[in-house]
Amino acid sequence: MTKLKLADLAEARPVRLTIELPASVHHDLEAYGRVLAVDGAQPVPPTRLIAPMLERFMATDRAFRRYRTKTD
Repeated sequence: MTKLKLADLAEARPVRLTIELPASVHHDLEAYGRVLAVDGAQPVPPTRLIAPMLERFMATDRAFRRYRTKTD
């Protein structure tokens, strides 16, 4: 199995957003969801990937973390 940065898709109370993505990003999200599917399971839909990916990105952005600790 490929080791991906995104593994745990915890459930949380959602906030509805409407966004537009380039087609290439949408296709990549679909491919990522297929990779996350285990043993023939249904692929993870792109809508379930976006929030955890953004969360992971912000958690690993050192400059953003420094800014947040100064302003919180």
